[in-house]
Amino acid sequence: MGDPATGTAFRPRRSVLYLPSSNKRALEKAKTLAVDALILDLEDAVAPDAKAAARESACAAARSGDYGQRELTIRVNGMDTEWHEEDLAAVSPAGPDAIVVPKVSSAEDVHRLVAAMEAAGAPAHTRLWAMVETPRAMLHAEEIAGASERLTVLVMGTNDLNKELGALMVPGRAPLLTGLSLCLLAARATGTAIVDGVFNDVSDGQGFEAECRQGRELGFDGKTLIHPGQVEGANRVFAPSDADVEDARAIIGAFEQARAQGRGVATHRGRLIENLHVDTAHKVLVTHEAIAARGTGS
Repeated sequence: MGDPATGTAFRPRRSVLYLPSSNKRALEKAKTLAVDALILDLEDAVAPDAKAAARESACAAARSGDYGQRELTIRVNGMDTEWHEEDLAAVSPAGPDAIVVPKVSSAEDVHRLVAAMEAAGAPAHTRLWAMVETPRAMLHAEEIAGASERLTVLVMGTNDLNKELGALMVPGRAPLLTGLSLCLLAARATGTAIVDGVFNDVSDGQGFEAECRQGRELGFDGKTLIHPGQVEGANRVFAPSDADVEDARAIIGAFEQARAQGRGVATHRGRLIENLHVDTAHKVLVTHEAIAARGTGS
């Protein structure tokens, strides 16, 4: 089982950490973090007078090969900014694993971005991650997710969405649940991965973990992060537990035994086992094995 959007091996994206590309110390530290993916930021975290230098640093990091199995992506400035075209022209041939673009709100946006990436010389392995963070994007999420095979991940921009809704930031994120659910439906309908938005209070570990659990329960593949201290919690919550892995193996074993005996029905701990349960169990094992293959610091 792999990534249905790309035909490649499954990649865990439990923890996706934003880093300002203008901070060389942060870029160096990232090489030691047990994070699944990095977003080297050229946008919000970088001051206007530091954009050019940050762009050079991000491209150098993408070319370096120094980040091991971590998925290395670069977030460019938005399509409505003066830096966007120059960002894409520089970042595309640098060959990061993906280019992250903020405020993607339509299939037409995706088509323009993919064409620009290809014209700038992006290699085949460089994918597009679309940030969905506007009411329009919520209402057109399936069109966005299905617009191109090059688009492999939706990234929730919950801070901007909250602002555009005029909503309050409250525990449980009730004002955002409709948008989150629409994007999750779109991702699953199109075979696209999807990662949850950030949790802003780095001092509130309990609140962060609660929001990770909510995201996992809703069906997100992982969470975007703003601080290295959030990596461990996201990795733990979005990974199958030992009990989950044991249960998955038992479900598959019970189903295979039933079929070998000519029975069309299997049970496990009193529960009826059907194909859908077996499919879910296989997904648990694929995720577990992909995480194990990465090791703790790769």
